[in-house]
This record gives sequence, C-alpha cells and structure tokens, in this order.
Amino acid sequence: MSRATLQRLGIELPLLPTATVGSLPKPPALVAARAQFARGALSQRELDELAAEAVLYWLERQEQLGLDVLVDGEMYRGDMVGYFANALDGMELGGLVRSYGNRYYHKPVITGPVRWQQPITVGWWQFAQRHSKRPVKAIVTGPYTMMDWSFNEHYPDRRAACLALAAEIRKEVAALVHAGARIVQIDEPALSARPPELPLAIAANRLVTDGLDAYFITHACYGAFDTIYPGMLALPTENLDFASSQSAVDWRALFQRPRVTKDLSLGVLDVHSRVIEGSDEVHARIERARPLVNAQALWVTPDCGLKTRTAAEANAKLSVMVEATAKARATLPDPAP
Repeated sequence: MSRATLQRLGIELPLLPTATVGSLPKPPALVAARAQFARGALSQRELDELAAEAVLYWLERQEQLGLDVLVDGEMYRGDMVGYFANALDGMELGGLVRSYGNRYYHKPVITGPVRWQQPITVGWWQFAQRHSKRPVKAIVTGPYTMMDWSFNEHYPDRRAACLALAAEIRKEVAALVHAGARIVQIDEPALSARPPELPLAIAANRLVTDGLDAYFITHACYGAFDTIYPGMLALPTENLDFASSQSAVDWRALFQRPRVTKDLSLGVLDVHSRVIEGSDEVHARIERARPLVNAQALWVTPDCGLKTRTAAEANAKLSVMVEATAKARATLPDPAP
C-alpha cells in the first residue's frame, strides 16, 4: 500500500530502496566556519555559501554511490532540536547538556507561546532538490522530541507544550509539501522515552501530518521500542525507521506480535563505530530483516545519521551498504507490474 503511495506521488523506487537517515559529516572548513560565525567573525551569507558547497558535495557523492533517496546532509544545522528551536518564536537555547558519549547540545527552553514565523528548512530542501533528479527527503524534528528535549517554562504541562509545538511544526511540514517535497521524515528519537505518553506522541504527529499529501517516514533509531509496540503502529506514517545493527531490541520477535503493518527501514550500519562493516556482514543484516515485511515494504538505511563519522568513513560505509543491497536485490523476483 505504501509503495502505491509513492507511485501516486510520482516516485518509482527499486526494491529495497537505499537512503541515508539525515545528517552527514561536515567538512572541516565548514566546522571551522560555524565556530567563526558563533564568534561573530563570519556573516550568515558566508556561512550559508560554505554549507551550500557541502550540500552539493554530498548530493554528488550520494548519486555516485547509487543511493535511491537523497538527503541534504543537514550541513546548515548544529543539532536536531537547537536548530528548530532557534528558528521558532517562544524558544531560546539554554546551556549545554550531554546527549550521549562526549556529545553535547544546547537544550532549548520554551519561554513563551511557540510560533512558526517563516519556512525554516524549505529553502535548503529546494536547493538540494534542484540539484538532483532523484527524490530528496525533507527532514524535520518531531513535536514530541522537541518537547521532551526542551525545558518548558511556559506551558502548564508536557501535553500542552507538545501539542503547541505540533501545531507550529505542521506549518513547516505543510510548507515543505507545498514546495514539492514528496517524502518527509519526522525525527522522533524520544518516541519511547516515556511509554505512557505514546498516545500523546501519536496525537502530536497526527496534528503535524493529517491531510498533507506526502510519504511520511518516522525515524526513531535507538530506544526501548519493545515497550511501545504494537501501539506505535498507530503513528500516522507510512514508514518506521529504526536502528537494528546495534540495538537491544529483538526486532524479529517483536514484529511477530502482531506483524508490522508499515513499511520498514531497519538500519544496517553502526554509525557510532569507525569500523567499516564488510559487505557480507551488511548483506546478512538485510537478510535478517527480510522476513519482517514483504520485499516491497523494506528500505535499507544506516542506523542513524552519519555526522559523527569522517567523510571517508561515511563514504566507505554507504558504499558497503549499496553493494550489500545489490546482492540482496539479485535474489528477489521482479516486482509485479
């Protein structure tokens, strides 16, 4: 059914479509430029020019590697919540908090009514799509994660904050769809943070996507998804995207009670390791995922964004993923016309 949605949107993809999740490594010059910009030593225009060069580099590399759905690599973002919080009225960036390992982010603070004033990512998505004939995925951070990863000093409770964010993020997603984005990914890594709040996360995502004509992917990567399954099947999305190469969840057992009813993107690359997986190893991970859904519903992706890797590591890992996917495709029957 979801492949029919893609076809109705004018997108023809091979079996086992390949894509990256979102972020890709920033070149050292762009990293240095972002530091200069933060000190006031570089203009926004100069920073954007370097980010645009990096977007073009990664678009070209993704095409050369043979990926089917592309991303802009998020060259213009710092982190996934601070970037959007900085662009929304009613939010400001707080102090640094640790997210994982030695990674930190500026935890946003909701200080007043949240308001979307103008497109945040639309210009970057349009820029990327203009430079490729392959579909470019638009990506926004979902309302539940924006709420869960922020301090709330304005709304009476988490529900009010989450739904207020959903109403404003919907405006960004609507602007992306209006601009022509046909595949939209909603990043919700906090989805399983508080299992009793799953109905809130579902309601907020429904508010974001309801009535918008696009193929939606919900990316959640790492988490205790066994605590929210099968409830998460009620998410208003065509595709669920999770980490599987490094995950404590036994997906094969989980998705048997009951069987998953969405398209499925199960990560086959460990994005937190410098080790480049072998083609046979990645091929085996794809084969383990194949019984979970039919071949028309399975996508092949990394576990999460690759921004913590070097460009050489990201290129090598993605090359292996494409090679392993080709092996898996070779064993599949041709799809019905």
